[in-house]
Amino acid sequence: MALVVVAVTLAIPLFSPIIFRTFLFQPFYIPARSMMPTLLEGDSLFVSKYAYGYSRYSLPLSPRLFSGRIFGSVPERGDVVVFRAPRNDAVDYIKRVIGLPGDRIQMQQGLLYINGVPVQRQRLSDVVGDEPCGAGDGKRTKRWRETLVNGVSHETLDCVDNGFYDNTRVYDVPAGHVFVLGDNRDNSTDSRVLSAIGYVPVENIVGRAGLIYFSRKPSTDGDLSIVRTERIGTLVR
Repeated sequence: MALVVVAVTLAIPLFSPIIFRTFLFQPFYIPARSMMPTLLEGDSLFVSKYAYGYSRYSLPLSPRLFSGRIFGSVPERGDVVVFRAPRNDAVDYIKRVIGLPGDRIQMQQGLLYINGVPVQRQRLSDVVGDEPCGAGDGKRTKRWRETLVNGVSHETLDCVDNGFYDNTRVYDVPAGHVFVLGDNRDNSTDSRVLSAIGYVPVENIVGRAGLIYFSRKPSTDGDLSIVRTERIGTLVR
């Protein structure tokens, strides 16, 4: 009995990180600007693994032990999720769920339509600087507050009027899939790009974005990186 107690005592610190990462929370680093202004390049956050149940992508190395989801549920419209790219499941993406199974999604002149109804949006003060769009000329970037049909509200950026994906076909979201967009609409590869991302199988979702536990602005032109203390401890909405 004493040997069993010792073995269990030694095993707890060894396996706790594995259990934590597999079933509870996984750290995720934001490497790009596609989710600005909600998420900034250099943010580090926890992803809730249990929010939608578990698929093989919840497990380290994604072994093909089973298909579908266990204790599964479909994300809420407006949730920010991490998922494996349908065409390259070795790559993680983070985007916002806009369309649910059976929805019809379209962009017209930069305005989002869900099932033929334009999403309510309110113009906010512009973002000044080259960070959102990478233009390098200090231009102003349009900023909006978008409110989805279920009441979820979030900010979006509009770098270019009538950009390439500001006017699209109607996307019919198939069963078992969701349609995702980046909040930085002209600087995001998302479900509008069928050849790259397209419709995301619910099975491919790793989890829901949660708490930002660290944030550091990447260094540029030899400048030192800066810790964004004001972002630490905030929840992703």
